[in-house]
Amino acid sequence: MKLYDSTMPAPHPRRVRMFLAEKGLDVPREVVSMADRAHKLPAITSKNALGQLPILELDDGDVICESIAICRYLEALHPAPALFGATARETAEIDMWTRRLEFQIQAPLSQVWLHAHPMTERHMREQGMARIPQAADEGRSRYLSKMAWIDQEMGAREFIAGGQVSMADIVGLSIVDFGRFVGLDIPPGLQNLSAWHERMSSRPSAMA
Repeated sequence: MKLYDSTMPAPHPRRVRMFLAEKGLDVPREVVSMADRAHKLPAITSKNALGQLPILELDDGDVICESIAICRYLEALHPAPALFGATARETAEIDMWTRRLEFQIQAPLSQVWLHAHPMTERHMREQGMARIPQAADEGRSRYLSKMAWIDQEMGAREFIAGGQVSMADIVGLSIVDFGRFVGLDIPPGLQNLSAWHERMSSRPSAMA
């Protein structure tokens, strides 16, 4: 088994590294430089035609792509600690929050990343896609408003989906930290979200 990985600020590979750290698992890694566009070379696209990371290559040569799918596979092999939930209700709540984070927080952040950040200008040009400043502005506004929504929804909960760390927190931290890289920090006054971010950032897995 081998994980094709990439370093910060890539949020999706980081999710798998954090997941492995929370599980106490060690999987051999091959680091691929996304900054150098190495994930678009044949060595990677032959494994994932989309040229995206992370990729988990199994011992028989088959591959699993997409960070959540990779983590679910590893969870099935190593159930404890249960980061996708130990009961039907826990699993549903973690899935609910993971999807909410991806659709409500990550999606608008991606608009800012693609349409405004200097690092994506070449990618957009090579793909024949126009950068639209209005899309970046709308993404920025929606991202910040949904941060406030998450803060309100969390209330006094220690973690996003309840009283213990889960895949939802891993996804959340990867998004929020990527947002900070893009230039969008947690807005002042969001005390619940800020306290959660401090708790998650203090965990050893946050350094993975």
